[in-house]
Amino acid sequence: MKITSQFLREKFLSFFEERGHAVISSASLIPENDPSVLFTTAGMHPLIPYLLGQKHPAGRRLTDVQKCVRTGDIEEVGDDSHLTFFEMLGNWSLGDYFNHESIAWSYEFLTSKRYLGLDADRLSVTVFAGDDDAPRDEDSAKVWEQCGIPKERIYYLPKKNNWWIAGTTGPCGPDTEIFWDTGKAPCSDKCDPSCDCGKYLEIWNNVFMQFNRQADGTYLPLAQKNVDTGMGLERTVCVLNGMDSVYDIDVFQGALEKICQLSGKQYGADAKTTRAMRIIADHVRTAVFLLGDPVGVVPSNVDQGYVLRRLIRRAVRMCNTLDMPKGSVSQIAKVYIEVYGDVYCELSQNADKIVSELDKEEERFSKTLVAGEKEFFKVISHIPGKIVPGGTAFKLYDTFGFPVEMTVELARENGYDVDVEGFRQKFAEHQAKSHAGSEQRFKGGMAEGGGIETTRLHTATHLLQAALRRVLGDEVKQKGSNITPERLRFDFSFSRPMTAEEIAETERLVNEAIERKIPVTCEEMPIEEARKTGAIGLFGDRYGEVVKVYTIGDFSKEICGGPHAENTGELGHFVITKEQSSSAGVRRIKAELRK
Repeated sequence: MKITSQFLREKFLSFFEERGHAVISSASLIPENDPSVLFTTAGMHPLIPYLLGQKHPAGRRLTDVQKCVRTGDIEEVGDDSHLTFFEMLGNWSLGDYFNHESIAWSYEFLTSKRYLGLDADRLSVTVFAGDDDAPRDEDSAKVWEQCGIPKERIYYLPKKNNWWIAGTTGPCGPDTEIFWDTGKAPCSDKCDPSCDCGKYLEIWNNVFMQFNRQADGTYLPLAQKNVDTGMGLERTVCVLNGMDSVYDIDVFQGALEKICQLSGKQYGADAKTTRAMRIIADHVRTAVFLLGDPVGVVPSNVDQGYVLRRLIRRAVRMCNTLDMPKGSVSQIAKVYIEVYGDVYCELSQNADKIVSELDKEEERFSKTLVAGEKEFFKVISHIPGKIVPGGTAFKLYDTFGFPVEMTVELARENGYDVDVEGFRQKFAEHQAKSHAGSEQRFKGGMAEGGGIETTRLHTATHLLQAALRRVLGDEVKQKGSNITPERLRFDFSFSRPMTAEEIAETERLVNEAIERKIPVTCEEMPIEEARKTGAIGLFGDRYGEVVKVYTIGDFSKEICGGPHAENTGELGHFVITKEQSSSAGVRRIKAELRK
């Protein structure tokens, strides 16, 4: 029997629900008030406050299917296993059970005939080898032995392999990872699950969170021991069906058929065509989920919007290499909206926006290609010899968004070569600078444990949103926020720039609420009840059935899961430092709290 993605989603959730776990909805792909990452890259991101000790409204045992985006391996997309968007199946213990139960349940779910029925002889596991920060995880190894995994298939690996942390600071701990033997021959006598040769495919990761990593690199014990597990849905469906590639599973079939239809080419005909089709299938799927997210992302030149733009444009470029007609990307998107619409209703609700933004970005990119081509011919007219320098190729890429592959193609057609190695060197230097800048820029935030300044600024966003709605009207709805210990950034729906008077009045209202020293209270209630009380929030699939409602006197009532000050008097003086456009129909405010 062919196993579908929906079968695995339902089987996983019901297994853990039977074991006392509350089923919670997937959070947004845009982390709420966590500047340490651009996207939700793991199931733990939305749960960081609860891993740090806050009480979760649904209890201490949770299970979910979390939407995730990771773009660190974007150049690997097109092989058999890498994806930028994926669904992560997870189960959680917030200070309840620990590694014994977690490992035993993982083994049962994977191997029992009642559930997935995988061949236990094809499973291998890894555990933490230990170092100066934490001891060797002999305890987890013994549990695996008790389950039936022989010692020779239990591997001890160092921190780089068997330690999980999302970002550079925050909740973390040793993990145990479960691998499926694909049947491929080992690459050497030393081949083990840490090897990338393809013999071992990771399908599940159980993290035993016991520490909170500080900015100075030290590890402090968490107030409670937690379990955070993650099983990649796409990879597991691939394994269950005995397939060679994640692109062979059910959720990709409609999109690949559409790509074949639009291109007139056959999937699998040759390696180049197959890779291009997979990149299109992956990138369009990710773009659909980002554009359709409850918080919402649109293509831009910064942050999440920049990544989205890159994904869409890469998909368009691959469509061009396959001679696909204009508008192909949005046609493929419609297939995904149909495939996922029942599971993630926000995609159906935002279908028109998704298609419109994809068509607009394709049109913009077409103009970019024209401008880049014009610049290319201008540049080569001044080049002595027949080699385009790597720096020139990088300038075309960095300034005009002109892909190096297009530069190489045009150069070849006109009798030139390109110093591709020089381009790669310039690109690597650019990446190193960007990475260093990002690390500096994304210091702090919720992942650092919700420090005092971050908590104050988070509370201030509630006051800001309430003030904006008083000044500008109910048109104002939060579209995203980003908080560091130094400042807050708040995106909201509004169709025009604010006037100086409106900005001043917003500031005045927030500071007035601060001066009143209003207590900040929290109540847990069903989401429908929260809606009836007038609490604002994105609703939809962003929250669970029971939510936290934070009330600040008669000024603000909002659904939220972040840390809050106990009284507005703790905040300091609120100052708006900038009001600007974020994207079409969305404005952005940057603000600080001063002593």
